Amino acid sequence: MQCKVLTESQFKPIIVDNYYTSNHFWFELDRAQTNGLFSLLSSLAFSYPRTILTPNNTTKRTTFFPSVEVVSSHLKSAKNLPVSIKQAKTFNTLTEKDVICMKLKELALNRKLVAPFSADCKDEPVVSRLTVEKKEDSLTNSSKTHPMISQLILKVEELMASKAMQKAKINHLEENMDFLQQKLVKAQAEIKKLKGMCNMTELETCVGLQEYSDLKANEVSLDDVSILLVGGYNGGSWLSSLDCYSPSQNLTKSLNPMNTERCYAAVSKLDGELYVFGGGTCGQWFDTVADRWTTCPPLNRKNGSLAGATVNDKIYAVGGGNGVDCYSTVEMLDFDVGSWIPARSMLEKRFSLATAELNGALYAVGGYDGKHYLRTAERFDPRERSWMKIKSMSTMRGCSSMVIFNEKLYVLGGYDGKAMVSTVEIYDPKRGSWVFGEPMNHPRGFSAAAVAKDSIYIIGGLKSGDEINDTVECYKEGRGWEMTNANYACRRCFLSAAAL
Repeated sequence: MQCKVLTESQFKPIIVDNYYTSNHFWFELDRAQTNGLFSLLSSLAFSYPRTILTPNNTTKRTTFFPSVEVVSSHLKSAKNLPVSIKQAKTFNTLTEKDVICMKLKELALNRKLVAPFSADCKDEPVVSRLTVEKKEDSLTNSSKTHPMISQLILKVEELMASKAMQKAKINHLEENMDFLQQKLVKAQAEIKKLKGMCNMTELETCVGLQEYSDLKANEVSLDDVSILLVGGYNGGSWLSSLDCYSPSQNLTKSLNPMNTERCYAAVSKLDGELYVFGGGTCGQWFDTVADRWTTCPPLNRKNGSLAGATVNDKIYAVGGGNGVDCYSTVEMLDFDVGSWIPARSMLEKRFSLATAELNGALYAVGGYDGKHYLRTAERFDPRERSWMKIKSMSTMRGCSSMVIFNEKLYVLGGYDGKAMVSTVEIYDPKRGSWVFGEPMNHPRGFSAAAVAKDSIYIIGGLKSGDEINDTVECYKEGRGWEMTNANYACRRCFLSAAAL
């Protein structure tokens, strides 16, 4: 189709979910957005020129009136009527009402019931100017002898008025819906604020009421990089600790610990709060969500070596297993329902996988399916409500770490089925391809990684066998991986981490 150019104010409401700044949006569209743009373009399409012949002139003439076929058919049925070129020009300005009046008069002509209809079609631009010469004088009073046609025209006018009234009501309802939506958002924000005022004395890491800014105020420096370290194993004992680690100052401060030792768990952040769910110790898997820190709904079944992420203000628990079976299932924490509800399962089973959120989509890579370590990867778009395969990595990886850095996915280390690896693979969603990054200084699996400011930090993990890494590495663009100071608290594996 030939269409008018769309302005941003026209297409922005349709793809508003894709905007990540006021003037920039992601190019990927879902089906609803695509259909919306098709409808908008169709409404702005140019009409194609067509030609008609006037009864008194055989010269072709172009018109852009879309209902010209209706007018032409009427002229054919009234070919004995004298119509001038000036009168024919008025076909371009016919309205829906005009066409209906013409059709009614055409029916009247076929039944020899012609009437001027001037009283009922005052705005008619063409037919009211047509004159018909008939021998029967009784036809001049046909509108009186046949009032049905006048009644039909009156009904048409009533229907058009009713249509306009319905349209006005719809517009009014839409305005009310927008107003109510704004009030709902404000109410939800107020509820969260009131909940946060109920108890600010404890760190509640599951549905925590203490925000990250409060945690950071207790640390050595407000401007320092801080990373939360959750649970794990230090070679001698399973840990329930929650520590705040400062890489630049090589300091660790213990915060309110969990009441249960926890390894192989998943963590996720939402509204300035940290959630810890699943995991276990010594092969005993949990279905809880750190429920001894606060009251919070458990997972639907025991799960460990799972992964977690927050997408569009929803927390997802992805994959994992119970020590016997590997899962492809996904659960979503619904605060309105007060429980975890099943979401669309992944295309493959994935135990010890890595997940991350980027631009409103959830990515799951690697893991173990019960038979093989995986190099495959897939993506879940909540708008489409389905998982889709993306290009696979070059290396099989289980128990790896993944972070988002510079709008790309960085997959760090892991186990390839034979040994722990130090390699790094980077996925660019815009190109849809993986490339190798600079490898780390040490192989690492079951480690924890986080992005703080302009750097990637990877902490602890296993080198090989039972040997635990007691180092921390930092990656900066253009500088590569560098070793940083580390203390004894960083010597752990099977832990989870989140940047403050």
